[in-house]
Amino acid sequence: MPESSTVTGAVDPATPVLVGVGQAAERLDDPEYAALGEADLAARAVLAALEDTGVPTDQVAAAIDVVAAVRSFEKSSPASHSPFGRPDNMPRAVAGRTGLDPRHAVEEVTGGQSPQHLVNEFGAQIAAGAAEAVVLFGAEVMSTVRNAVTSTDPNPDYSEQVGGQLEDRGFGIAGMISVEEVKHGVVQPTPQYALLENARRHRLGLSRGDYARQMGELFAPMTAVAAQNPYAAAPREHTAAELAQAGADNRVVAVPYTRRLIARDHVNQAAAVVMMSVRAATAAGIDPDRWVFLHGHADTVEQPLMARPELSQAPSQAAALYEALAMAGIDIDDVSAFDLYSCFPIAVSTVADALGLAADDPRGLTATGGLPYFGGPGNNYSMHGIAEIAQRVRHAPGSFGMVTANGGMLSKLSVGIYSTTPVPWRPSTSARVQAELDRRERVALCRFPDGPGVIETFTVIDPDRDSRSGIIIGRTADGARFIGTADPQDPVLFERLLGEDEPIGTQVWVRSSAERNIVTADEATMDRLHPRRPVGFRDSYDDVLVRRDGRILEIVINRPDSRNSLSPRTNRELDEIFDAYFADPDLWVAILTGAGDKAFSSGNDLAAGAGGGLATPANGFGGLTSRRDKPKPIIAAVNGFALGGGLEVAMACHLIVADEEASFGLPEVKVGLVAAAGGLVRLPRAVPEALARDMILTGRRVSADEALTYGLVSRVAPPGEVLALAREVAEQVLAASPTAVRASISVMADSDPKADTVQAVQDSLSVLDRVLVSSDTREGIMAFAEKREPRWTGR
Repeated sequence: MPESSTVTGAVDPATPVLVGVGQAAERLDDPEYAALGEADLAARAVLAALEDTGVPTDQVAAAIDVVAAVRSFEKSSPASHSPFGRPDNMPRAVAGRTGLDPRHAVEEVTGGQSPQHLVNEFGAQIAAGAAEAVVLFGAEVMSTVRNAVTSTDPNPDYSEQVGGQLEDRGFGIAGMISVEEVKHGVVQPTPQYALLENARRHRLGLSRGDYARQMGELFAPMTAVAAQNPYAAAPREHTAAELAQAGADNRVVAVPYTRRLIARDHVNQAAAVVMMSVRAATAAGIDPDRWVFLHGHADTVEQPLMARPELSQAPSQAAALYEALAMAGIDIDDVSAFDLYSCFPIAVSTVADALGLAADDPRGLTATGGLPYFGGPGNNYSMHGIAEIAQRVRHAPGSFGMVTANGGMLSKLSVGIYSTTPVPWRPSTSARVQAELDRRERVALCRFPDGPGVIETFTVIDPDRDSRSGIIIGRTADGARFIGTADPQDPVLFERLLGEDEPIGTQVWVRSSAERNIVTADEATMDRLHPRRPVGFRDSYDDVLVRRDGRILEIVINRPDSRNSLSPRTNRELDEIFDAYFADPDLWVAILTGAGDKAFSSGNDLAAGAGGGLATPANGFGGLTSRRDKPKPIIAAVNGFALGGGLEVAMACHLIVADEEASFGLPEVKVGLVAAAGGLVRLPRAVPEALARDMILTGRRVSADEALTYGLVSRVAPPGEVLALAREVAEQVLAASPTAVRASISVMADSDPKADTVQAVQDSLSVLDRVLVSSDTREGIMAFAEKREPRWTGR
């Protein structure tokens, strides 16, 4: 290694270098187990990293101006929580324990890509002069927390009020999971990756047994590395057969995975990295022999799962790998050490396939021992990989090491190539690569499939238990993709999913509902298990009142105690009622209103909808907001306020009349939601755009008079008279030809508001082909000539 003066003179003083790495861990059976909280265990890793610089820790600590924490699993999603509390500012809590006083504290987004992404990001900041010295760290104490939950000992208290500046970047999980996956219970990594893994097996044409052996052979060498790692959570060497073969102590958790083939999150592990500019490292007196340079780096994002053309592949990962290699100016043969993210076999296979690496590559595919054996400390695993690779290249000066850090379902990949050889900082080129990736085609999603489908991939969770569940991703006849759950009452389908014959590519039957899509082996089974509800009115409903008055149907949302909010049950009932209304030839006009005088509807009943509003019929909120065909008129009689989904339902009606004291608004943004049931689309088309933006972005309400002025409503009634006004309007509609009314509705619904006006008029002339041949047209002309009231038939 060159002398210090030679090294410092060869590179820009702003060049970022890794100068210290540290790790910490404790197991429940350790003699000195202390049940450390996240902040305390992280502090051990940070102190180890400061000590690894080779100079007094206080000397290094004084130079640190930024501390960034990898987000732990206790804060990784809206559903996560801390059963025993946590510091309100984790970066500063750890800083306080380790003698750091940073000017800036950061908590990174969710995802296993975070450690390497932070290195890439802060390397760029150091090179740009925006930072001089940075500590990156992460920790997980899931083993301690789970043990405490089941222990009879007093509960620990890890809560801590630290305060101070914190840049909390949020979850950042958009695109990593979809509404459809949540609806169908695909929210945990194991079934998510099992779906991808089975797709890969099918693409390779391997039997279940052959593929299981391949997974075992891929991971067996990792266990040998873990067995020698003092920080490993499960330091035991296994054969390929011991990993892949199911047994009493190695059950199948989700086809095709046994317990020993998946990431182990029952760990207490922490890791940290110290990065500095060459200038700061020199000033701190850190020996250049300890400096590690980032030669190549890249960050890419894959398409959302349900949009990917091939479920078993992630082209963005290969793109990141080769971009990092190109930046470093080396070939894969020049890399002497790897740490490939290994939460599940396919995460390794995807990278290994792209790089041409074999399972038994003599360089090894992991430097830690891999997530199932070393341990999977949440989002922070790859910080351990970086620490190990930094030590490897230090021990072999001039060599290269590669780290791949994966987030989501092969959703994000961050790559780093490390070496002690000095090199100037190279700015990221990932934006150019990502722009090219983003131009790829996407598979269309079918949210409400009904009919035949073909299995594209599948998994069965806990197949040997009574509570087993099957997940299927398939394609409809037109090629759109759907996700569904295998009907637990269909043993034929489960025999197919669990048998030796290949289920992928076979035909199934799928039927949608508000809650989820159900899959059976065939149509006859579906009809037997889930007979279709006949279209028609029930004798009574739980949440809705229905009254017929001649050709008028009055529908009353009857939940005044909840301000007529719509629960999943209310949505189902309204959907049924509107199906029956449109199918009944004797009904020509419908009026929709709310019980009482306080509210038409306050929208989604968040308390009753445990799915957070996900359990909505195919026809949308209130059975209306996504309904394409509404051939007969519906009048919304707004009494009181129409808020959120209530306004969206009202706007999905053909006419709105309002009580003088009514008000209208979309307050979703005030509770962290958006008006996705039509408000974002219909309101800007119904009122001036400036007003629509004001209402949508601030939650502003408008009065009935304002709504009338802006054209949101057509008429306003005196207080308490809106239903009478709606009935009057309904009678006026009934006085017109129902054939002409329905034809007019059809043309207005089909008209493109952005189309050329003259062209739209010409296109609409075809409506006369239907109207002029109807008996109603003849009746209308005859009644006019005979000076009498027409007798409409609706034909």
